[in-house]
Amino acid sequence: MHCLVTGGAGFVGSHLVDLLVEKGHEVRVFDNLSSGRRDFLSHHGDVVSLVTGDLLDLEAVKGAMEGIEIVYHLAANPDIRLGTSVTDTDLKQGTVATYNVLEAMRSAGVPKIAFASSSVVYGEAAEMPTPEDYGPLFPISLYGASKLGSEALITSFMGTFGLQGWLFRFANIVGARGTHGVIFDFIHKLKADPTRLEVLGDGRQEKSYMEVRDCAAAMLHLVSAADEPINCYNLGSSDTCSVRRIAEIVVEESGLPDVSIEYTGGDRGWAGDVPKAMLDASRMEAAGYSPKFDSEGAVRYTTKVLFEEIG
Repeated sequence: MHCLVTGGAGFVGSHLVDLLVEKGHEVRVFDNLSSGRRDFLSHHGDVVSLVTGDLLDLEAVKGAMEGIEIVYHLAANPDIRLGTSVTDTDLKQGTVATYNVLEAMRSAGVPKIAFASSSVVYGEAAEMPTPEDYGPLFPISLYGASKLGSEALITSFMGTFGLQGWLFRFANIVGARGTHGVIFDFIHKLKADPTRLEVLGDGRQEKSYMEVRDCAAAMLHLVSAADEPINCYNLGSSDTCSVRRIAEIVVEESGLPDVSIEYTGGDRGWAGDVPKAMLDASRMEAAGYSPKFDSEGAVRYTTKVLFEEIG
């Protein structure tokens, strides 16, 4: 199958490209390289074609759709916190970009889209573990609003133009090639000051985590296994890991003696942060996919890998 991966030079996208190539698919990547990196794809040589462009340029997106059979749409602003200072970031890089992908698909007759949504669409859910049919959905971050808006655009294009979609609501995805997030931040803080580790909030924030290759494999499995007009799945593990525990793991794996873990206080790390999120992953598991790692296992594995990558 000929696949287009938006954001395919990024963290999750590059791992998805790896698996698509392993399975023998033809892969074209569309990425503006604002957070993605060419070296994440360099091991594929000429097997993967890279189109450098911006999803806000509709004509460029249309040009990348020729011959495509399915779009894996992963491109987005990778930093939720950025929306607190640059408030139109997620509107543009999320919702508007998704509209352009869908319109380009409609124009080119591309029938299928698999979308990287997020557990943050649930907001501060009253039901945990949170299932896919939980509602109403009231996200509390601009990033979450852009993901929910993108989901609505996809379902509306399905209803209006007959597209088929897979909506994947990611847990916190961690792993090799990570360029942001709590583990990445903690490692860099320890590099700067090996005696103390500052933790935003009170450390009691806890969320579901999923290792990145597990995430990419789940996407491919479910695209093959589920065939409704709209297919919605939580991707994650049905447990959580606290920020306090993540800090402890990072310190343990650092090998540094006598690190003081210090908390800034408050029940969340920043405005728009959901302090507790636990996904119900039973629908994914019933469809035949179980992740290799639980949340704490994914965190520890990622910590080991990122210490090696960061050096």
